Amino acid sequence: MSEPLTSASLAWRLGDGLRYGSLGLPLAFCALPLYVLMPNLYAREWGVPLAALGAVLLGARLLDAVIDPLLGRLVDALFAKSLSAVLRMGAAAACLLGLGFSALFLPQMREPSALLWWAGIWLVVTYAAYSALSVAHQAWGAMLGGDAVYRSRVVAWREGLGLVGVLLAAVTPVLLGIPAMLSLLLVGLIGGWWCWRLAPTPKVAPARLRLNDAGVWQPWRNARFRRLLGVYLLNGIASAVPATLVLFFIQDRLQAPESMQSVALGVYFACGALSMPWWLRAVKRFGLVRTWRLGMGLSILVFAGASQLAAVDANAFLWVCAGSGVALGSDLVVPGALLAGVITDAGERGRSEGAYFGWWNFATKLNLALAAGIALPLLAWLGYVPGAQDANGLAMLTAAYCLLPCALKAMAMGGLQFFIIQPDAKAHTP
Repeated sequence: MSEPLTSASLAWRLGDGLRYGSLGLPLAFCALPLYVLMPNLYAREWGVPLAALGAVLLGARLLDAVIDPLLGRLVDALFAKSLSAVLRMGAAAACLLGLGFSALFLPQMREPSALLWWAGIWLVVTYAAYSALSVAHQAWGAMLGGDAVYRSRVVAWREGLGLVGVLLAAVTPVLLGIPAMLSLLLVGLIGGWWCWRLAPTPKVAPARLRLNDAGVWQPWRNARFRRLLGVYLLNGIASAVPATLVLFFIQDRLQAPESMQSVALGVYFACGALSMPWWLRAVKRFGLVRTWRLGMGLSILVFAGASQLAAVDANAFLWVCAGSGVALGSDLVVPGALLAGVITDAGERGRSEGAYFGWWNFATKLNLALAAGIALPLLAWLGYVPGAQDANGLAMLTAAYCLLPCALKAMAMGGLQFFIIQPDAKAHTP
């Protein structure tokens, strides 16, 4: 491991970013294949009933979300012991993650009912390993401390390389096949963990780390955390709704060819990654909260424009993907840096990062579930039928894809003003 950071060494160099952020690539690499590729493989190639497979995926994900705060507490206990203990746990989690992910795509049986059990077991293992590794990695970054610009750089490297992982996960199975995808993941996990152990270490020495007595519920005693988490949830649902509906919008509203789907997603994630340096400059100039509001405002403008698209505007939709991808950059850079600041300001740095990020990741996963739980039943109730060209149904699809996120983003912007900016201003008034 490198030497612990001190107040005089809070410069964030290119090498620091690569060493810390590299693990974000294989971690993000895991998401898309499990949500898109695996269900298609099990249902289309091996005859697993789609409804049963969906139930298994949902159950495993719900269990994963519930155990995140507990894993966060475990991470805090390991930090209290030593940074080496955290790295050893990270190595074990990386091994389990690679094993579980490979087992899901290389099952040892083909009978549908047996495959359901196989998928359920290995999904639980994979999700738990992923959560433990990601919470430890996030907590490590938060413990590095620093000012708003420094914290945002730490988060940007982790999330930016994560977007690279998403892109690799999208193209590798198509171009090179599943064995190549698995090999790339394993190499990424080994390399990412090795780089992590060489990354800057928290400036709070392990000997000073102590667990508080509040346990897993400690973050909820922090009013600033509760307010920030509320805004994060609202903004996250606003982002997850179009993510849930994008394929329906491309297929039915735009009537675009199937190839448009991969191009649109590629433009979205690429623009998100490329926008990171710009958002870091914005943080330096405007601060974290106002930069986040700027990103929310950009997202509202983009989706308001998307509401005017018709079937003849399929190519113009790529500009929507580019603009929303740029807005995505602020959602990736700012909230994690704000959370690190909340932990530091509460005097809990070096004590409870795991618990905070455990609940943070729980909220992240809840966003996706709530988005699907809100948008899909709402569309069905309003008369939208996938594949049908009913004018009223398409209008409802457009409203759900474009206007609902705008309303939720506007509410999140209001939440930033009334629950973050104003309370903080009062707290700093002499």
